[in-house]
Amino acid sequence: MNGVTTSSPSSAASVDVVLPCLDEAAALPWVLARIPAGWRALVVDNGSTDGSADIARALGATVVHEPRRGFGAACHAGLTAATADVVCFCDCDASLDPGHLVPFVRDVLDGRADLVLGRRRARGRGAWPVHARAGNLALARLLRRRTGLRLHDLGPLRAARREQLLALGLSDRRSGYPLQMVVRAADAGWRITEHDVPYLPRAGSSKVTGTWRGTWQAVRDMSRVLAEPPAERRAVR
Repeated sequence: MNGVTTSSPSSAASVDVVLPCLDEAAALPWVLARIPAGWRALVVDNGSTDGSADIARALGATVVHEPRRGFGAACHAGLTAATADVVCFCDCDASLDPGHLVPFVRDVLDGRADLVLGRRRARGRGAWPVHARAGNLALARLLRRRTGLRLHDLGPLRAARREQLLALGLSDRRSGYPLQMVVRAADAGWRITEHDVPYLPRAGSSKVTGTWRGTWQAVRDMSRVLAEPPAERRAVR
């Protein structure tokens, strides 16, 4: 088994990689084979019907079941199940190589950053649809207006320390979860940096930006997050 630790509890693991999963049977072997040696893969099954959980378990990943549907619900279930000091997040659709997380983790452990994000660079036709790319750019501009951060992407590949992430009190359980993580981290004064990463055509169809309904839901979720007041103002409500 290439690069995946066993599925037994691993409190000694240096890094846990949270992989939200909904019907990703075709992509799982590729993704799990690229988890760096010594790291633990936490595949969060969000109601798959294609045997994804069994495949992940057979490949040595730890499987977490999250019955509540939603990208944020799956990500947060993985975060709360994690035990390592550093937690990474990566999509489970083979569009991103978790092996590229190594420098992310190094930056966190060396104290150069509190949250490291992957700036996606499309590789291959259809890797990043024009409407999705435009939406991401617009969102980055709105984020800059809200927080002052000059980020280029809000992609799903990221790394931070587990206890700090839990302390953010993330509450979104849908498409706004990744954005809420960045907004609340910025409000808390975190150092947030980016690394360029290749973005490949995903296996299968997107559950979010692949449909107009999914895109609209994501926009609504993220707009709600951007309207959220800073922490000190939330506390006095």
